[in-house]
Amino acid sequence: MYNSKITGLGYFVPDNIVTNNDLKAFMETSDEWIQERTGIEERRWIDPATGDNTSSMGAKAAKIAIERAGLTKDDIDFIIFATLSPDMYFPGGGVRVQDMLDMPTIGALDIRNQCSGFVYALSVADQFIKTGMYKNILVIGSENHSGGLERSTRGRNVTVIFGDGAGAAIVSRSEEKGKGILSSHLHSEGKYARELMLDGPSTGRWVPEILKENDPEDVSYFPYMNGQFVFKHAVVRFAEAIEEGLEANNLKKEDIDMLIPHQANLRIAQFIQKKFQLSDDKVHNNIMKYGNTTAASVIIALTEAWEQGKIKDNDLVILAAFGSGFTWGSVVIRW
Repeated sequence: MYNSKITGLGYFVPDNIVTNNDLKAFMETSDEWIQERTGIEERRWIDPATGDNTSSMGAKAAKIAIERAGLTKDDIDFIIFATLSPDMYFPGGGVRVQDMLDMPTIGALDIRNQCSGFVYALSVADQFIKTGMYKNILVIGSENHSGGLERSTRGRNVTVIFGDGAGAAIVSRSEEKGKGILSSHLHSEGKYARELMLDGPSTGRWVPEILKENDPEDVSYFPYMNGQFVFKHAVVRFAEAIEEGLEANNLKKEDIDMLIPHQANLRIAQFIQKKFQLSDDKVHNNIMKYGNTTAASVIIALTEAWEQGKIKDNDLVILAAFGSGFTWGSVVIRW
């Protein structure tokens, strides 16, 4: 069985910066209120004039990752695309990237695990590589939240949190023992699905219903989140996923060189950092700049940490995420 390792990283975020103060133009809020609850200072939202979307951002991040891996688009054997905000209900973003990058007719798989989407996608890529089926896999996490947020005081608790962006990784075959992706650990608990969800549009609330109802008070087409409930579960599941990864590899918390948590809320990340007694230089957070980019957040943060020299050869890196579903998981990497 082969090993799999990350050989290239890249990310793309829109140029359009939306500060907390900018949000006051269409909702009752303040910079202090948002920072106190989330740690977010600003986020990136697509400017419609640019024509960017979930797939195009993913393609831009992918180009960077492929180049940094020393590969060409023709070297990629498979695409895995994680998102909760595809450009269209179907088909998914994977085939759109295949077309945008003019790649061969390789397979493209879409992952719908929201905030833990990239962790799930990386786990799938790892299995394909280790079994020898593929040699180089493009894994993308990309989100366009701004196109579907309720920009009003009613939608404030959700809208202030989310941002747009994309990240990409190349996962490649390696025969180097003890390095690369060591293990992945995935979980779900569907009984809490309605605590963080988008009810429509869906096959249950499809176009005829939208046209028939046309009710401006219908909030089912906007994201809903029971924030306190999600927070309480997130801090527990984050810790469990990290501990599971350490135990599976006979490691201790002291062995962690870099933790990349999903950027859901700075308070969650700080809670986990304190629980595992990690110093500031062993945790990378960027929610302050980008908000929560769900499936893109882990890969954007991982790429940033690597670009800034925070991740070095042989470092133990742990990725952890929790989100809608509920789904959660971790990936343990020896860099």
